[in-house]
Amino acid sequence: MEKFKFVTEYELRASPKVLFPYISSASGLSQWFAAKVNTLPEHKFDFIWDDESHPAKQTSLRQNKSVRFEFLNTGENGHDSNYVDFRVDVSELTQATYLRITDYSTNTDEEDLQDMWDGMVHKLKEIVGS
Repeated sequence: MEKFKFVTEYELRASPKVLFPYISSASGLSQWFAAKVNTLPEHKFDFIWDDESHPAKQTSLRQNKSVRFEFLNTGENGHDSNYVDFRVDVSELTQATYLRITDYSTNTDEEDLQDMWDGMVHKLKEIVGS
């Protein structure tokens, strides 16, 4: 099945130190990204959406900068797995904080993906007071 790489970016009025726990920890992610997130051994997380389990491995983590979760059993022969990547950037010019999201999956409907992320990030903005 063909995969699609969707990238979107949002400005948030929160410092990277305030924002980072919401994109990298199970408790933070469960407040806006998934209905529930459980921490598993070996840098693995279990994301729950619509009462369905979606296990993922945290494949990269740069403190206050970025985190990537690769969803297990979504690729062929362990390659080309679905993933979501969160990257926090601060504009040197304006000092604004930006959250760049890369969603790599079989969902190819760009409008649907934009609506979905707009809704989730709206919730995140309410939480961090942005």
